[in-house]
Amino acid sequence: MFDPRDAARDLDGWEDGRARVYDERDRDDDPREGLMRDLDLPRGDERELVVVREHVYELDGEDSRTLAAVGAFRVVPEHDLDIDHGTLEHLRDEGLVETVDLGDDERGLTLTREGRDLLDSHSMDRDDEPSQTFYAGVSREREVEHDSNLYATYRQEEARLRDEHDGPEIRRVVLEQDLKREYQEFLQAHNRGRADSDGRPDRDEHEIRAWAREHDLPYFDGQVHFPDYRIEYEVDGREHHQDVELFTEHYRGAHAASHAQTGFRIYAVGSRGGGGGRSGPRPRGMEEFL
Repeated sequence: MFDPRDAARDLDGWEDGRARVYDERDRDDDPREGLMRDLDLPRGDERELVVVREHVYELDGEDSRTLAAVGAFRVVPEHDLDIDHGTLEHLRDEGLVETVDLGDDERGLTLTREGRDLLDSHSMDRDDEPSQTFYAGVSREREVEHDSNLYATYRQEEARLRDEHDGPEIRRVVLEQDLKREYQEFLQAHNRGRADSDGRPDRDEHEIRAWAREHDLPYFDGQVHFPDYRIEYEVDGREHHQDVELFTEHYRGAHAASHAQTGFRIYAVGSRGGGGGRSGPRPRGMEEFL
């Protein structure tokens, strides 16, 4: 078994531009592969040792891709990952993932802190662009049902992009909370470091509109609108992105119509009922909600 400790590298002290430890081969037909873009982790069929400070784990390509998908979307239903029971049990035994209840006998996976630390410590920084962000645990319990459907929409969007473009390269997925965090940093920029600040943003509408335009986000009804997540990808050296919004059965009337005006790619997921579980998310046209 390959042991990265035999290489003359300190994995905790990487610098930009340093060579990868693990084989860079990938699987072009796997939607999880794009989420592995910045990760230096095993990608083959045999398990290899992965070192994180004083901890040593054993991972193969299926383990790595599963961790990347779960970490990028925070919580993913087990059945959406299309992996065998042995992979799930191994990742649990390694202490890298844990199970959350999604209701109706469905279970989801989320990273433990150790799982997130493993991905972060093996993420190769890029000077000119941000890397994929990974998350551990559930953000808000009331959002679990909604968030657990996002990865299924990503699988469909990734397949659509491959059908419509020749060799698109997924660069990263950006969740709504990170887009909003960047927006809040913009709003509070003038208050940062000021002892006399009351904490209220002083940006005017012109500045906010300009920020929204710069980030290609819609601004109407006096506010910036954010998608559930954004896929950043590249085709023939040119950068593109696709914004995706998921509607649940709770989206009704003016609320749904407002979201439908954003121009985001919209998916809708049906309600649970009759013990049959939830139907998977499907793309919908904006006109259905206007």
